[in-house]
Amino acid sequence: MVVQTKFSFHEMLKIANSCDGSYDGLFFYAVKTTGIFCRPSCKSRTPNKENITFFQTVEEAKEAGFRPCKRCQPDRLDFNPIMEIINDTKAYIKGHYTEKLTLKQIAQNIGISPYHLGRIFKKHTSRTPRSYLENIRVDKAVQLLKNTDLTIMEICYEVGFQSYSSFYYAFQKQTQKSPQQYRNKLIFDL
Repeated sequence: MVVQTKFSFHEMLKIANSCDGSYDGLFFYAVKTTGIFCRPSCKSRTPNKENITFFQTVEEAKEAGFRPCKRCQPDRLDFNPIMEIINDTKAYIKGHYTEKLTLKQIAQNIGISPYHLGRIFKKHTSRTPRSYLENIRVDKAVQLLKNTDLTIMEICYEVGFQSYSSFYYAFQKQTQKSPQQYRNKLIFDL
């Protein structure tokens, strides 16, 4: 089936290969060998030219027997690929905050480059993935200071910091108190 749009086959192919999100909704592409259709912004592997076909609507692609991609979810109107990446990144960090995490490791698990992840995360959250991770760790440390008798050093490693100095710096930056001052204030307030 040939799509009747203002774009030629080669233009749509180029757009799909570049994963350009500004064309989402204008057309969809399907891969004959997988039976899946995607948005132009989908980050899935680039299909061979002979295996690709284009559609103007989701309905046309479904009627032709293709199913929606689980990655770019072309059948969802409210889907925002950038926010999906941000939400996936936040969920990954929350689930692994006690581990030694690097931007490269986080990006690899999300499926994009570290540079791209760092750039879009900062643009949409006004913080880096590292500062987001540190905030989660400090929040968990505050909970442990309130609810356990663990030493400050034990809390430091329990929440995923690799050194006491980085824990102390991040904690003081977020709470304006050292971990010991915070714990002392809790005792004094009782």
